[in-house]
Amino acid sequence: MNLIALLIGLAIERLATQLFQWRRLRWLDRIIDAGFRYANRLGNWPALIPVIAVSILLVLPVAAVIYSLGGTLQGFTYLLLAIFVLLFSIGPKDIGEEVGEYCKALESEDEEKINISAKAIIEGEVPADSRERISCVEAAVCVQANNRLFAVVFWFVVLGPLAAWTYRVTDLVRRRAVFTAARDEQDDGNAVRIRNAAELIHGWLAWVPARLTSIGYATAGHYDDAIAAMRAPTEDRDASTAVHSEHLLARVGVAALALEDRSGESITERGIRGAQAANKLVFRQLLIWAVIIAAMTLYGLTR
Repeated sequence: MNLIALLIGLAIERLATQLFQWRRLRWLDRIIDAGFRYANRLGNWPALIPVIAVSILLVLPVAAVIYSLGGTLQGFTYLLLAIFVLLFSIGPKDIGEEVGEYCKALESEDEEKINISAKAIIEGEVPADSRERISCVEAAVCVQANNRLFAVVFWFVVLGPLAAWTYRVTDLVRRRAVFTAARDEQDDGNAVRIRNAAELIHGWLAWVPARLTSIGYATAGHYDDAIAAMRAPTEDRDASTAVHSEHLLARVGVAALALEDRSGESITERGIRGAQAANKLVFRQLLIWAVIIAAMTLYGLTR
């Protein structure tokens, strides 16, 4: 049932992306912020406790609905709920749309629009140098595809819709914690502690999907270069789990693209080609995963 719901959900998400702009769930920021404010009063407590408490608070209502209504109508209600939860777990915004907006900004040569669209993909500061910005965007597409899509699919397949929603909740809490720490003017360190705890929990849940996604990039792209990048020694052995996974995704994803500069190609054309190539790599991997999931579904139905 979960695999069937996953295939239907992915098809709806790909075909009706424009209808799901409201799945960004901005209204949950108020609940998360309230939890952070309460956590500031518990400065002596480990930061993991309030982060886990906020995450559980956001997961419980969905769990209650699934377990109370999932068994009705001979499981048809569960199928609908699973699809609904999946659609809200993926995102919060389609990476392909953001790549499209970034390419349009490059074509317009409007620096302000380019920086805004690039920042949405990178989720951080945009390098001033055009070449560095191009590299960062290509790497960020590979990282964000795992955060927004492949990790959700992984947990949905392994443990069902509630696990996929739990992963999305940890990502929402992480994003809000990063935003809060960036704007925090106090020097008490609470916002930083909460941010580190949120990134730690999200990093744990993203660890396995990040490795599977990296293997997928090698399969969907230039295999030899990607495998070499995966095996190459790195200098981030002491980095956090989340950072290590992101570096792996970026390194392998960019290597799988195997892009080379073309003679007479402008910096704008190179930027568009690189972003589109990264997006196509993500789409090819999604097709591979869809085929595997479909095969698993057919095997389950014919057993």
